[in-house]
Amino acid sequence: MQEGIGLNQERIAELVRQLLVELGEDPTRDGLLKTPERVAKAWKDLTAGYRMDKSDVVNDAVFEAETSDMIICRDIEIYSMCEHHLMPFYGRCHIGYIPKGKIVGLSKLARIADCHAKRLQIQERLTADIAEEIRNVTDAEGVGVVLECRHLCMMMRGVEKQNSMMTTSTVLGSFRRELATRTEFLTLIARHHLS
Repeated sequence: MQEGIGLNQERIAELVRQLLVELGEDPTRDGLLKTPERVAKAWKDLTAGYRMDKSDVVNDAVFEAETSDMIICRDIEIYSMCEHHLMPFYGRCHIGYIPKGKIVGLSKLARIADCHAKRLQIQERLTADIAEEIRNVTDAEGVGVVLECRHLCMMMRGVEKQNSMMTTSTVLGSFRRELATRTEFLTLIARHHLS
């Protein structure tokens, strides 16, 4: 699916009805009667990133700024869907960047992360997508993104490892070139949470 394309909720609901039958269920029983429509609505929300216009996500919230100090937003909640099993993965996203004349409104960092998370994803690509988008929006000197996520496809099925956590990082520009910059970013996002 491409950006801007609508979602046929009626068709998705019908496919969910068929899936229920294939699983041995009766989609006309009380508890399942409205399930196909609820699932279709949920999938509309879970895949909203396909229908978001990236320019609308940031809107006019890019500002001129003289600062060249690192800006970090930690612990952004992230929810996405694994493209391999269509099961959720969730966790925290940490974003840092060094501006080069432009900064973006703080909430827009979370909106950029959501725009890319609300698609069928793998964590590795999601991390890179967020970093690239922030670099494109801000023309930053450097960008760092770290995701720490739990994957239900690994927790509920397969190896069933409930305490597993996957960490991915993408570093661009000065975050990649300069060890001190990368180390500062990683040190700052590793600090303990405020009480």
